[in-house]
Amino acid sequence: MQCHEIDYEILGSEMQIVEVELDPEETVIAEAGAMNYMEEDIEFAARMDDGSEPGRGIMGKLLGAGKRVLTGESIFMTHFTNRGTKKRRVAFAAPYPGKILAVDMAKIGGKLICQKDAFLCAALGTKLGIAFQRKLGVGFFGGEGFILQKIEGDGMVFLHACGHVVKKQLKGETLRVDTGCLVAFTHGIEYDIQMAGNLKSMFFGGEGFFLATLRGHGTVLLQSLPFSRLADRVLAHAPSAGGSSKGEGSVLGGLANMFEK
Repeated sequence: MQCHEIDYEILGSEMQIVEVELDPEETVIAEAGAMNYMEEDIEFAARMDDGSEPGRGIMGKLLGAGKRVLTGESIFMTHFTNRGTKKRRVAFAAPYPGKILAVDMAKIGGKLICQKDAFLCAALGTKLGIAFQRKLGVGFFGGEGFILQKIEGDGMVFLHACGHVVKKQLKGETLRVDTGCLVAFTHGIEYDIQMAGNLKSMFFGGEGFFLATLRGHGTVLLQSLPFSRLADRVLAHAPSAGGSSKGEGSVLGGLANMFEK
């Protein structure tokens, strides 16, 4: 497998953008809707395949699109190609605050397993698929879906994570994390789901019923704030339909809402 060799620059701190520089006839693939801006001479086309297998027939493309749907991604992927004679740039942005992670697949063995929705863009030649977990516990209680996304290739891949990113190197140790905090892990890491503790801890500990257990030799990427947790907090503090948000979070605000009702 030989991916296009693209150059890049990550801009910003918390609301980041990755700016990819394309030589003439170089291509980068991205999830639909991820593009932020692009320079002249760059053409884009929506395709059902990732371009890693040029001779793939229509049935193969449909199968690939179906796999992406299972991982929560769009049916179509967008291919951005520089058709000019000079270097041009195209930029991609994450859909929520956090960090963009640049991963050189050639340096990690060419294989990466990540959460659904973590993929942002990659050099043409990168293969996107699904990674079925063998143990049923992962599927029923993982909290992030039975199917994880598998990325293969030898070029640059860009992921996005919510909040701060922590990199853990496992050398045979075991790491237990909240299922939503897991972003990606390399080959050599086993992934399973185990109960968080006794019944009292499960119901009143506030950490959920199950935790992800990772063990083996490799790299694990974690995010400090899963987007699902952020969305739950926002919804919990949002005013109800037709309600007022005046004085939100204060005692006076609560009394005002009572009198308004």
